[in-house]
Amino acid sequence: MDGAGDSAVQAKVTPQDRLGALLAEDMAAVNALIRERMASEHAPRIPEVTAHLVEAGGKRLRPLLTLAAARMLGYAGADHVKLAATVEFIHTATLLHDDVVDESQRRRGRPTANLLWDNKSSVLVGDYLFSRSFQLMVETGNLRVLDILANASATIAEGEVLQLTAAQDLRTDEGIYLKVVRGKTAALFAAATEVGGIIAGAPEAVVRALRDYGDALGIAFQIADDILDYGGSDAVIGKNTGDDFRERKLTLPVIKAVAKADAEERAFWERVIEKGDQKDGDLARALVILRRHDSIAASRDAALAWSARAKAALDNLPVHALRDTLSELADFVVRRLF
Repeated sequence: MDGAGDSAVQAKVTPQDRLGALLAEDMAAVNALIRERMASEHAPRIPEVTAHLVEAGGKRLRPLLTLAAARMLGYAGADHVKLAATVEFIHTATLLHDDVVDESQRRRGRPTANLLWDNKSSVLVGDYLFSRSFQLMVETGNLRVLDILANASATIAEGEVLQLTAAQDLRTDEGIYLKVVRGKTAALFAAATEVGGIIAGAPEAVVRALRDYGDALGIAFQIADDILDYGGSDAVIGKNTGDDFRERKLTLPVIKAVAKADAEERAFWERVIEKGDQKDGDLARALVILRRHDSIAASRDAALAWSARAKAALDNLPVHALRDTLSELADFVVRRLF
């Protein structure tokens, strides 16, 4: 292969890929544990539904964060594998529940479990995975880890319920949006990195830095996803472009546009978001309004600021190849926007 070809291949290797390569042995152990614990002797539908989502090509970002945090700090035990599997089970359970709540039909480029089976199966299998996650937490024998992950699970649920009431209310401001994002996304990112530090016996300042990194990374990640819904390719975001608009979700670009709306624009947002009266051409009109007020550009600036905060938190961590890759990851989650 010529030099240009080599460069093209290298360009496609993401920080997540590099994390996976650096932690390949640990990740293999996590995947084996996930397959073992998602089995069910009495209810074969559980592994069927779980495998559909778990094996759908997800990058396992959250468990990689747990593994990276622990290994970066010199951890040599095995409990980080259980915690990484715990984090992935919590994440998968929330996806199953989210797809029911949102009536989604596509996840990671494939039909959702609720579409292939039914809503009851998705909800109950999600409950099963939550239960499995708590079993794994307990097996580490670390009460602080249990407290952090249990709190994260509660925060995720709070964020989803808050979104139910706030997502279609034009009074929702950026402060409420941030609470939703911290609940539905950043809470698990923060917990994933924090428990990795705790299991490694890291000093409090280091544990706090890991939590701050995960929190900022998760917020940057979610804002980027919300922006891409108004202009990303389906392949990049794993869902249909415009899904958030069709589901009447007030995400950051729309919140920023509503704040600057004139009477005619506000009437439009009230019709399509609050009342759900959407017609052909409304998505295109929404995009025109977003561009008129530079709402997407302003949201992109917010994502970049959170990415920078994530990178700054890493300054408090020891020099390590994994730290460098985590820093690159903070850049990567917003690089999708350019």
